[in-house]
Amino acid sequence: MAAVHTGAPALAAPAHAHAAPHHDHQPPAAASTWSSSSGAEHPAENEIARSSSHSSHSGETLTDRDAVDLEKAGHKGGKEGGNGDDGAESKGPAPPKQEDDPFLVTIKGRESLNPHTWSVAYRWAITGLAGLLVLNATFASSAPSNLIASIITHFDVSQEVGILLISIFVAGYCLGPLLWGPLSERYGRRLVFLLVWIPYICFQVGCALAPNIGSLIVFRFLGGCFAAAPLTVSGGVIADLWDADRRGDALAVFALMPFAGPALAPIISGAMEVRGVDWYWIFWTLTLFAGACGLLIVFFLPETYVPYILATEAKRLRNETGDDRWHAALEKKNNDGITGTLKRTVLKPFIMIVEEPMLAVITLYMSLVYGVVYLLFEAIPIVFEGRHGLNPLESGLVFLALLTGGSLGVLGYVTYFNRQYMKIHHAIKPHMVPPEERLKPLMYAAPALAISFFWFGWTGAYSHISIWSPILAVVLLGACVLYVFLTGFNYIIDCYLWGAASALSINTVVRSAFGAGFPLFTTQMYARLGIQGASSLLGGLAIVFIPIPFVLIKYGKKIRGMSKNAVVLD
Repeated sequence: MAAVHTGAPALAAPAHAHAAPHHDHQPPAAASTWSSSSGAEHPAENEIARSSSHSSHSGETLTDRDAVDLEKAGHKGGKEGGNGDDGAESKGPAPPKQEDDPFLVTIKGRESLNPHTWSVAYRWAITGLAGLLVLNATFASSAPSNLIASIITHFDVSQEVGILLISIFVAGYCLGPLLWGPLSERYGRRLVFLLVWIPYICFQVGCALAPNIGSLIVFRFLGGCFAAAPLTVSGGVIADLWDADRRGDALAVFALMPFAGPALAPIISGAMEVRGVDWYWIFWTLTLFAGACGLLIVFFLPETYVPYILATEAKRLRNETGDDRWHAALEKKNNDGITGTLKRTVLKPFIMIVEEPMLAVITLYMSLVYGVVYLLFEAIPIVFEGRHGLNPLESGLVFLALLTGGSLGVLGYVTYFNRQYMKIHHAIKPHMVPPEERLKPLMYAAPALAISFFWFGWTGAYSHISIWSPILAVVLLGACVLYVFLTGFNYIIDCYLWGAASALSINTVVRSAFGAGFPLFTTQMYARLGIQGASSLLGGLAIVFIPIPFVLIKYGKKIRGMSKNAVVLD
């Protein structure tokens, strides 16, 4: 197994984040350990759960700890206070007992290695960096959008081929998550970022120097494959850093990034188009942006994945003591053979999407919304340039309305919805809050999403109606998109616990397929159905999904009880 020192460079982490206790050379007191049949996907929580308390730096006791982590450790909750749920034992994989092993390196006695014990300011800094990497990837996806006309003219190709430059990059997201997610759970988050980022930068250079449209399309696809790393791995970094309370706030900010990049990129490309800048400069801009992010990864991103940190600690102990009996749980998992690895990583997401109707419905809903975000790259120019006479730069500025809506959504979630969740969490500790509590924002967002489509189409289609009306519709759309993503991510994580990595991987793959496909038919759809008809079609699809949060909130526990992979611990 590749070994990288978990401490990262000297500037990356505070000293306490990686310092090993002096007594590590002696076998620690044996801790009762376990793993679930699907626990290979989230051994981080399994390792955290082995500790009976955090370090004095954290100042937390057993009852202060993340309820989800406690549930992953096999805790059986009683009744969920204030929720009316009966106490129920886990319907998920049963945690088998393992023999005590004094040479198994666990988090117990090494709590300073646990990212949950790092300072809050430092964890927010890492969260910001993880979000920036996602922003970089999503910015690159739509960066050429307002320069498509120049590219079409330069290479003398059809409009459909020009639009393909957006779709093919997002299509790369379909392949990447199946590789980078599992690799990050075997070799750590930091190493995957380091290995991925150099080729990613090179493919941006390739796009800038592309001699023909074929090579440009190939480089865009390969760039998308490698850009999928932050989309997949950065979420794992957030989960590594935060407990249930603060994870909601961190994910709220993080969820803004997947469409903040697509919202900002058309402004840059629109300005280049208006000023007559050659199209290839957008790819040199992406190269510089990616290069700056690469430097931040090298100098400031530490390893956050606990199993890999412990594996590195085990290697250090073997080297310093000469005793080969020191080992970590991840090292054993890395020796399960090719067949076992395939079943546990690459194949499991596809198995889950077939076995889990609940996951399939949430994924389909999120995919529809994700497709709409990329559909807007064609729809907004049609409405605001075609009907309201804006130029590409002014049309690009309309995307700020999408970002504004998302930002307002984050503000509402942090100040209201997550505070309500925290009240329930604190009231019933150490029991787990039912995952359905995560869906409450969607009760408001689902109907509002349908309204935003009709509002956008039936006011944007008429030039005599103030341009601010469809712009405000885009603001509402942005807030709804954020809530769909945020509640979907939180719900999947809370429902599947040990299997959340696989669930999120297939979610990303399906969403990306929609994101790649929608721009390809947007122009034709709006041409045939008109602005009102096309937007009404999207609104009608949104209406179909309105019952989802209400049904899951009422029957979610029963549905989870029938699931093969979901966990019922409330």
